[in-house]
Amino acid sequence: MKKDCIELQGIKIDVYSLNTVIVGSGAAGLNAADRLYTFGQKDIALVTEGLNMGTSRNTGSDKQTYYKLTLAGETKDSVMDMAKTLYDGGSMDGDIALVEAALSPQAFYRLVDIGVPFPHNRYGEYVGYKTDHDPRQRATSAGPLTSKYMTEKLQEQVMQKGITIFDGYQVIGILTDRDKDRDSDSVKAIGLIALNLNGLEDPDRRYVLFNCTNIVYATGGPAGIYATSVYPESQTGASGIAFEAGVKGKNLTESQYGIASVKFRWNLSGTFQQVLPRYISTNRDGSDEREFLEEYFDSPGRMLDAIFLKGYQWPFDPRKVMNYGSSLIDILVYHESVVKGRRVFLDYTKNPAWGSQDGKLDFSLLGKESYEYLKNSNALFGTPIERLAHMNQPAINLYKDHGIDLYKEYLEIAVCAQHNNGGLCGNIWWESNIKHFFPVGEVNGSHGVYRPGGSALNSGQVGSIRAAQFIAARYKDEPLSLYEFLKAARDKIEEKLDLGRKFLTYLGSKSNIIQIRKEIGERMTKMGAHIRSLDSAQSGAEQARKTLAALPDMSTLSSVQDLPYAYQNWDLLVAQYVYFCAIADYIQKGGGSRGSYLIHNSTGQIPVEGLGDNFRFVLDSGVLGNVIQEVAYVGGQCIFEWRHARPIPDEEHWFENTWNAFMRDEII
Repeated sequence: MKKDCIELQGIKIDVYSLNTVIVGSGAAGLNAADRLYTFGQKDIALVTEGLNMGTSRNTGSDKQTYYKLTLAGETKDSVMDMAKTLYDGGSMDGDIALVEAALSPQAFYRLVDIGVPFPHNRYGEYVGYKTDHDPRQRATSAGPLTSKYMTEKLQEQVMQKGITIFDGYQVIGILTDRDKDRDSDSVKAIGLIALNLNGLEDPDRRYVLFNCTNIVYATGGPAGIYATSVYPESQTGASGIAFEAGVKGKNLTESQYGIASVKFRWNLSGTFQQVLPRYISTNRDGSDEREFLEEYFDSPGRMLDAIFLKGYQWPFDPRKVMNYGSSLIDILVYHESVVKGRRVFLDYTKNPAWGSQDGKLDFSLLGKESYEYLKNSNALFGTPIERLAHMNQPAINLYKDHGIDLYKEYLEIAVCAQHNNGGLCGNIWWESNIKHFFPVGEVNGSHGVYRPGGSALNSGQVGSIRAAQFIAARYKDEPLSLYEFLKAARDKIEEKLDLGRKFLTYLGSKSNIIQIRKEIGERMTKMGAHIRSLDSAQSGAEQARKTLAALPDMSTLSSVQDLPYAYQNWDLLVAQYVYFCAIADYIQKGGGSRGSYLIHNSTGQIPVEGLGDNFRFVLDSGVLGNVIQEVAYVGGQCIFEWRHARPIPDEEHWFENTWNAFMRDEII
């Protein structure tokens, strides 16, 4: 790595030149850095807003799942079987599904080797369990903090190797050698411009440039576009500046939503639901407490079964709405909180009144699956908190550690954004349509409509391995000379500097940056989350576009310390505009309710009596089930292309031929 210093617009800017920059310090980014070094490319650095920020480090669930090939017992499985499971989720490229299946054992055992405590039996078998959309028992878990353990152990590897980490640097622009007279296929990434969060007060330290041959982009999902979110508050995302640079989006319509706590952000799946807590709502001031589910279900048994099944069926799924399915609960929570404006809570201190007598729950009302599960768990007794303590004491401890005592207080909840199955485009080496730019982890849109729980963790590890392999084998070149770099990137650099100067023009005693951020999130939560319509998507896109155009003039900063948030607002508005346009385009193409969202259809059914016409919907017909939506953000507008998902490759497996191709270096 080489360091220079240049002067632009009267300020000094440090320039670091190196082969590869990894952006992001989650499990995918750290693994990319570790693998690059191991594969021989050591001229690398990791750039992060904060090592302890991001989703991998700060999220989890009842039993956070890692999905991989079956590695125990006599259950039949194969790479092709797992690839078919991933591919059959809809709108997923088969070649990527095959790669994610084939490399899953390698990625998993690497994590085992560095100390992630995945459980195995005395014979060394990593016994699994069945997760959602999983026909086998491929899932495993290191507990509620699986991804946290992954980042901690991967960070140890990065530290041991002495890989340079730029901690406290926020990327605000992706630099390319774009030539207006050349087609997009010839465009390549050549660097980054970042804010130095450690030196904002000094104009000569405020900005930093990275001149690099490759960028591994591990920035996570676009969490900041939502207000109601189970993403950690430290996770914002940086998809907007990628769209701005010309990176295409893929399957942006496909996100997951589910019930989560909001004071401390955490998925409420598994035993959090299976112990059958009360669902209550109140006015904003806490008055008028009532159990609202019983107003919509036809019997206490069906209500209790739906609550129980939320543990297995945590993500909202329109296929599980009718006939008092578990996802009806998500709609009723949304109806109470968003439509009625009330607050919604889970109460573990008392049993649901409907189905109880003198405070004691009548377990005979439960269906076979719910009853037998609780019976086998020796949990047919007591209150929800007593059952939770018996079945999963760490769940209680988790909230206690974050200042919430489930023995004494209600747990406020909402239907929250949780994961983006779509994202940025990438091929089987995770390289995007912009050459030398590799999106890995959640920011990569490798998933389709439905994915097995935990497959995202596998995908992040596999994708970062593949990107590292390709870079180490094919993209070893030195970065551009400083002269060539500045010649190609100067206009974009100055554009970002000009934006910062405009933001700093309006310094006042009171900042409105956080209020703008709040309005961005509320718009997406209301118009583009799990309840959607064409009108709301089009309106949301137009509002985002207008706010983006006016942002430099409408933003008031109280000090230069607000500048990072102003740049984030710019990124989020670009991303939000593209996402809203993608939703509208999908609906206009005839797409119906699928995945984890419900689309209003005036000719459809209402889930249950008592809900308004805005909840009428029709399940997707499957017409778009094997096609993929791609979008390019060009000149402030979105250009869409629809293509068929690539099939799973069916190639020969004759060893000698593969061996010869491998020896001739024809694989990568």
